[in-house]
Amino acid sequence: MRCLIARLLGSLSCLLIIQSLAQAQEARLDRDIPLLLSENHVPSVSIAQIRNGKIVLLCAYGQQDPTTPANKQTLYNIASLTKPITAQVAMRLISQGAFALDDQMYTVWTDPDVATDERRKLLTPRIALTHQTGFANWRSMTGDKLTFRFTPGTRFSYSGEGFEYLARFMEKKTGDSLDRMAQQLVFDPLAMHDTAFTYKPWFQGRVASPANAQGQWMLAHFSEHPVSADMVYTTARDYALLLQAVFQNRDVSSEVAHERDKIQIDLKSEMCPKLPAGLCPEGLGSGLSWQVLHLEDGTVLMHTGHDPGVYSFAFISPGKGFGAVILTNGENGRKIVPTILRDLNSPKQLTEMLEAVFK
Repeated sequence: MRCLIARLLGSLSCLLIIQSLAQAQEARLDRDIPLLLSENHVPSVSIAQIRNGKIVLLCAYGQQDPTTPANKQTLYNIASLTKPITAQVAMRLISQGAFALDDQMYTVWTDPDVATDERRKLLTPRIALTHQTGFANWRSMTGDKLTFRFTPGTRFSYSGEGFEYLARFMEKKTGDSLDRMAQQLVFDPLAMHDTAFTYKPWFQGRVASPANAQGQWMLAHFSEHPVSADMVYTTARDYALLLQAVFQNRDVSSEVAHERDKIQIDLKSEMCPKLPAGLCPEGLGSGLSWQVLHLEDGTVLMHTGHDPGVYSFAFISPGKGFGAVILTNGENGRKIVPTILRDLNSPKQLTEMLEAVFK
């Protein structure tokens, strides 16, 4: 009985410490964010924090639109934070045995634009997820035609088209659409009920209108069809549920999780010269959709998103279950991320790196 009481008291003490820490963080956010939003012409921000794999903080500040305060149910265009969602679909399918990371995609799908190019045979899910396809970010950059800028698998070049190629491959392989696969494999199992690739009736009155660098309101845009690399709308809470699943390796095999968390292509030589001396991490590169950083405090998976008038950020430490989601409806949204991370007691090295990059 005495041991049981001690264990209960220990759990209670831990809970009180966590609650106290969360209260202190909220007090810092309450103090800092109104001025941050004002100085940087960012209308609003929605934040979720994860500790020990659990969502411990949800908050929103500022204006969703000219007449509506932002709240925890406000929907944000998360831009390229869409990519880890598509990657989660792929990793769950791989874990189920639907295909493998290194399968040649041309046997199932070939884009007509590259149908006569032998380099198409080199494309695999791994190469698409690690931005090594050789495609431009969008085919609009190459005359609205998909074109290889370099041989797939030879170097890194960020590409939404690579994710689109992977999405078409997965649709052909499974006979299902991307949004249905995401719903069945990710959104429903994780209770992400406020996330969608295209406009839904329940968006009404909940969408964060974007704003330019001067803080002037812009029109929100929505995709007419699911895009694997962009334009998903969601809440900070829903995206935090995705981060929880990454921490838990939910419905992802240990082999696939290991591949996700490791550096697939090293980017230290490219990225570290942009950082102040002493801030370069031990490891830095591209994983399966995530940017992977080996920091003093452990491995971090990070991703950002930017469309006109919006900026989004998320990270998770898969070994410690610590992470955060920061969604904004401002062109200058990235400028407020480092201060928020500091207020959340995020890894010091990560915060300092982002301060140097996002200034």
